[in-house]
Amino acid sequence: MPKRSEEMLTDVWTSLMLVWITCVPYTSMTPISRQRILSRAKRGWVWNQMFVLEEFSGPDPILVGRLHTDLDVGSTPIKYVLAGEGAGTIFAINEITGDIHAMKRLDREEKAEYTLTAQVTNRDTDQPLEPPSEFIIKVQDINDNPPQFVEGPYRASVPETSQVGTSVTRVTATDADDPVYGNSAKLVYSILEGQPYFSIDPNTAIIKIALHGMDREMREEYLVVIQAKDMGGHMGGLSGTTTVTVTLTDVNDNPPKFSKSLYEFVIPEDLAIGQPGGKVKANDRDIGENAKSTYNIIDGDERDVFEITTDAQTQEGILRLKKPLNFETKKSYTLKVEAANIRFDPNSGAPFKDTATVKIAVEDSDEPPVFSKPTFVLQVDENAPINTVVGTVTARDPDVTGSLVRYFIDRHTDLERQFNVNVDDGKITLAKPLDRETDMWHNITVTATEIRNHSQISRATVAIRVLDINDNAPEFATEYEAFLCENGKPGQVIQTVSAVDKDDPIQGHYFEYRLIPEMLNNPNFTIKNNGAKHDTFRRQKQEMYFLPIIVTDNGNPPMSSTNTLTIRVCGCSREGIVQSCNVEAYVLPIGLSMGALIAILACIILLLVVLFVTLRRHKNKPLIIKDDEDVRENIIRYDDEGGGEEDTEAFDIATLQNPDGINGYLPRKDIKPDLQFMPRQSSGPNGVDVDEFINVRLHEADNDPTAPPYDSIQIYGYEGRGSIAGSLSSLETASSDSDQNYDYLREWGPRFRRLGELYSVGESDKET
Repeated sequence: MPKRSEEMLTDVWTSLMLVWITCVPYTSMTPISRQRILSRAKRGWVWNQMFVLEEFSGPDPILVGRLHTDLDVGSTPIKYVLAGEGAGTIFAINEITGDIHAMKRLDREEKAEYTLTAQVTNRDTDQPLEPPSEFIIKVQDINDNPPQFVEGPYRASVPETSQVGTSVTRVTATDADDPVYGNSAKLVYSILEGQPYFSIDPNTAIIKIALHGMDREMREEYLVVIQAKDMGGHMGGLSGTTTVTVTLTDVNDNPPKFSKSLYEFVIPEDLAIGQPGGKVKANDRDIGENAKSTYNIIDGDERDVFEITTDAQTQEGILRLKKPLNFETKKSYTLKVEAANIRFDPNSGAPFKDTATVKIAVEDSDEPPVFSKPTFVLQVDENAPINTVVGTVTARDPDVTGSLVRYFIDRHTDLERQFNVNVDDGKITLAKPLDRETDMWHNITVTATEIRNHSQISRATVAIRVLDINDNAPEFATEYEAFLCENGKPGQVIQTVSAVDKDDPIQGHYFEYRLIPEMLNNPNFTIKNNGAKHDTFRRQKQEMYFLPIIVTDNGNPPMSSTNTLTIRVCGCSREGIVQSCNVEAYVLPIGLSMGALIAILACIILLLVVLFVTLRRHKNKPLIIKDDEDVRENIIRYDDEGGGEEDTEAFDIATLQNPDGINGYLPRKDIKPDLQFMPRQSSGPNGVDVDEFINVRLHEADNDPTAPPYDSIQIYGYEGRGSIAGSLSSLETASSDSDQNYDYLREWGPRFRRLGELYSVGESDKET
């Protein structure tokens, strides 16, 4: 038999002996009479707590204990009854002896104790002999559960180079066995794997650093196996294990280091400003923020030509241009660059640094022509003749070989082609005359191109200022109209005039005003000090004057223009307030008066208006035929004359009526009636007498307030059946009968006229 099995069997027998010694009831050997039994006042059985060993399994039920009462003397039929938790299923009692047996295998970790009730009854009558009493059966623990790390596996971290004894983490194991009975739940911790780097406290399970100078750059991660053993770590105890992954976190304990001490780059001279010209890299064994470095140029010639920046992604130093390179001026550069950690050395307090040398060779490139200055400012007089030289632009090829340059004007900046440039020497000339009053400045772009390489192009802006010359005569600032009183005093100023000039002389404007030579001896008006003075006037003599005034500027040569001042002679009050002015004018010095022309034009317009009104009234006069007039003097013309006088069946009113209006009502479209009337029900034309038809319509028209106005005509095409007059459309028939009977028309003519006057409608109502 294995040694472990022997130990377990020894533990079981020991437990059974303890149960037997504790639980077997004590029985009094003194006989007790029945009379004494009936007179007892307290329970007569004796027992203590009962115990049963967990996980016990055997061929027979295990005896837990025995109940016994003092009443059980042999003469009284005693019956033991068991009730409570597990009674009858887990625990069974012998009714005669009171022995209690466990019928099933028990697990303390599932249920540690059971509360039951015992009672003694008469076997024959089932009457209780004593009150019931509770007792407890406890399940005795055995070491059947190993320790478990519920929260495992574990992960922990500790900074690299930590001191020995630095706490890393703590682990915890649990044991389901009874912690108060024996050593089944007493745990002891130990390390199975992870020495000599880590240690663990056997009681607290705290893992600590056990080795000095652990370096993350050498090894970053460690796997530690922890064991927890019960029974205080003694032989026969159960154990459980877990793993702890310990990661060393980085500290800045490594400086940056350039991969080489000398870097060499070749940079073309046409490299654009801000473009990278080379890269350097300082490696750092640390990670994260501890590996970040900054780069600087700490020494070298022309340090202001270059700058170095840090790429945040690659941690490289990018060398960039700050100023343009020129192969013809300087062909090489030598710089000293430094890489330094952002964080400091924890021991010295100074940042980690490293330096390297960078040599740069400038490569010659074919550069575009260079203008002598980026912007040229030229000037030219307005109205200068064509081919006048405005100025010259110059450019050169900066390369050593040197190439000839050709000049061109960008026509997008000179859409009107006002300038030309000589392709060889850059002289700019006029192609069209310029007007300063239209455009004072002209901005054009001139390009310079190498002859041997047309792709090398440069541009310069040329601003051309147009200088002013006196080429515009001054004019009145506005059309002046002066009013003077006929009773005004001689010498009174009647109007002050001013002039404007499109030119812009440097010395400013000065204008001279004078009358035309023909008016120098004019007795009525004089020009003095920019004012027009007058003598005494009478409206009966002349009511309007046109005074020509010459305005001259102070240019070289001077320019002048003649402007007319209109002067009206008005009737004024004594206070000089204008009361009335006429429109007749007299042109000075000779000519027809403007007032007379206006009066003639007004008369013509008045005659035209009178004529138009007369014609319109004549046109709107209604056509009324008197009863005694011969109807033959009023000719009614139809587009279709039918079949003649004898054709009384030529037209049927049913065919001329509006089919949509037979049972409907078409409202007026030119007026909105005040009252709404029901639509007239139109009767069919077949078999209807014309006399009755017309009388009904006349009655309706006379009583209908919504009847249309009298300025339109209603046409009726229905002539009735069997008319003795025949067709009305045959007044101009070719019949030779001169004895035609027109009595019918004389009788019905006035009625038709009356009907036409009442039923006059607009164009939109002709369908009815």
